Amino acid sequence: MSRLITAAERLEKARQLMQTARDLPIPEGMGWADFSYAAEIKDLMRQGRELIKFIPYTSGLTAETKDEAKLVAQEIDRTEKELLHRG
Repeated sequence: MSRLITAAERLEKARQLMQTARDLPIPEGMGWADFSYAAEIKDLMRQGRELIKFIPYTSGLTAETKDEAKLVAQEIDRTEKELLHRG
């Protein structure tokens, strides 16, 4: 049986996934390297969203934790836009 992850651990893991996405090397050329890069960024951001998506709806958590989850979700969206819509 898998271990339950606390809300704080989920938030921290989501932040780590964002940092992992930021640390990925930006591809030099065009073509398949960009598709692979974009897919990897989108996958990391999806994982982050999946980790925190139910925190705002979970009973027994503080309002601060729920607000923090909403802020992290916004930060995930911002990070994805920064990394994929560079120009």
